Amino acid sequence: MIAVLSGFMFLRRILSLSLFFAGLTLAYAQSSSSSTDPLNTQSPQQTRRVIGDFSDLVEKASPAVVNIRTTERVTVYQVPSNITPQDQAEFLRRFFGIPIPGLPQQQQPRTPNQAGPKSQEQERGTGSGFVIDGSGFILTNAHVVEGATTIYVTLTDKREFKAKLIGSDPKTDVALIKIEASNLTKLPIGESSKVRVGEWVLAIGSPFGFDNTVSAGIISAKGREVNDSITPFIQTDVAINPGNSGGPLINTRGEVIGINSQIYSKSGGFMGISFAIPIDEAIRISDILRTNGRVVRGRIGITITELNKELAESIGFSGRPRGVLIRGLDPNAPAAQSGIEVGDVVLKINDKDIEKGADLTRTVSEIKPGTRVRLLVWHKGVTRELNVPVVEIDSPRKS
Repeated sequence: MIAVLSGFMFLRRILSLSLFFAGLTLAYAQSSSSSTDPLNTQSPQQTRRVIGDFSDLVEKASPAVVNIRTTERVTVYQVPSNITPQDQAEFLRRFFGIPIPGLPQQQQPRTPNQAGPKSQEQERGTGSGFVIDGSGFILTNAHVVEGATTIYVTLTDKREFKAKLIGSDPKTDVALIKIEASNLTKLPIGESSKVRVGEWVLAIGSPFGFDNTVSAGIISAKGREVNDSITPFIQTDVAINPGNSGGPLINTRGEVIGINSQIYSKSGGFMGISFAIPIDEAIRISDILRTNGRVVRGRIGITITELNKELAESIGFSGRPRGVLIRGLDPNAPAAQSGIEVGDVVLKINDKDIEKGADLTRTVSEIKPGTRVRLLVWHKGVTRELNVPVVEIDSPRKS
């Protein structure tokens, strides 16, 4: 009986040892496979970024981000603090045409003017920008520098420069400025056409004047149409506030993929929705501004509206509502002179399908004035093709 028990205990010990070594082998196999698993393609650095460690990226990108401060020169009227009632009456008479009570017109005093207009510089606003060329070219928003008399650029090393406005394009809200500097840190340019919804992105800027503030989030959507802009914006949930305008939107490779431009807000502050200009479009515009100083756009002289189901039924347009409805014509512009009529529906431009108003506006505006476009137009149940010359745009609300 004792021999049987001893044999049984021996077998249990052998089995326990076997299970122990099997566990070690399995753990080793899992550890080895994690480095060769085709699904585990991220490097340790990429993994850190996914969970929110962007410190290395920010350290490299921050020197290329600048603070922009603008001023404007205004005329002010100053009244001396020691004026007498007689002087005050004279001030009212001179600048507002109010005569001194009790004196006839011929006896109104004509003392030397002690107050008058003076010109002085005052703060206009702040924003952000980023260096795209080591020789001093900087991208920002058009609305950041609009109306500015002087543009000041401050680098992260606290050097301040007066910037020259190379050109500004309010339609896309892109502006190019330049400072007299060299060997500046610049941001690498990415490809906004390749960004994906859900991708991590960062913003660096000066919200409320706090220089080099970093915020992070994801891309929420692409191709957003906002207000009257012809730019299809990138939508993010990155915290953007006043002062961030003009700053870069950066991917996890440290490449700029957009210019932070607008926020959706009912309070004036960040509410979870921000919009950035795709860098592909911004660079295209900046190249034009660097060469010409301004962007020349085309128009054909039509006013349009989206074609919804109700409008389609009212004009007898059958099938799925598509294209844009012409609701107005400039009688002196090419469209009216080419036979287009109010109530027509534009379906295509140069073989490009037109689904919404922004498609038509953007397409026409990018065509060089002096050339012609082919329009496929629905007219009272019949489609026809028209050749329409393009002229230079002269109104922001017409195409």
